[in-house]
Amino acid sequence: MKTVVCYYRVSTVGQGRSGLGLEAQREACRQFANTHGFDIARHFEETETAKGADALDRRPILAKALAEARKLKCPVLVAKLDRLSRDVAFISGLMASRVPFIVAEYGPDVDSFMLHIYAAVAEKERLMISERTRAALAAKRQQGIKLGNPTNLADAQARGQATQKRRADQHAANVLPLIRDIQRLGITSLAGIADALNGRGVATARGGNWHAASVGRILRRGDPCSCKRLQTGTCQ
Repeated sequence: MKTVVCYYRVSTVGQGRSGLGLEAQREACRQFANTHGFDIARHFEETETAKGADALDRRPILAKALAEARKLKCPVLVAKLDRLSRDVAFISGLMASRVPFIVAEYGPDVDSFMLHIYAAVAEKERLMISERTRAALAAKRQQGIKLGNPTNLADAQARGQATQKRRADQHAANVLPLIRDIQRLGITSLAGIADALNGRGVATARGGNWHAASVGRILRRGDPCSCKRLQTGTCQ
């Protein structure tokens, strides 16, 4: 059987937690694979936006799916094209990565030219929706209608910040013992610790690779004095 790597994406944390959209994507890919004789080697799921020129940099799970597809020399399968992006430049960039991908809703035989066309249509649709939304909001402002609820917005922002802090604290608590083990082996520089974490296959909170700055943030969160001791050579 032919092999594929499946990639599923939702754009909000709420959707990711509830499974909204993910199950439908998994089912669409499963049915496609069964119908067309593909064997699904691995599944990758991500909760991240598809917007922005740096969207691929902010989607580490997609990067892992592409890397796995390169290793297996097989395509990446998605349920719908917008699970990759509605941006033509983004789709073109993926094509340039030389990892083929299949869109279940279009079938197995759609060539790159048609995928560009479909992406252009999706991008145009996204822009039209955005323009209609801005026009409707502008019309309401002209009518003197106040949009949003400042009180609720402030509460939501505070809750969001608190949730992010709890997650960051938990991640730091999980990683700090590993960092201490690495330090006991005689690796004391931030860059050296980052290399050791990457070598052990430990991912950052966003699923990416470690760098000196990200190690420093973990150390500061776990022990505010740690980075200073590290720089002066007194870290134990």
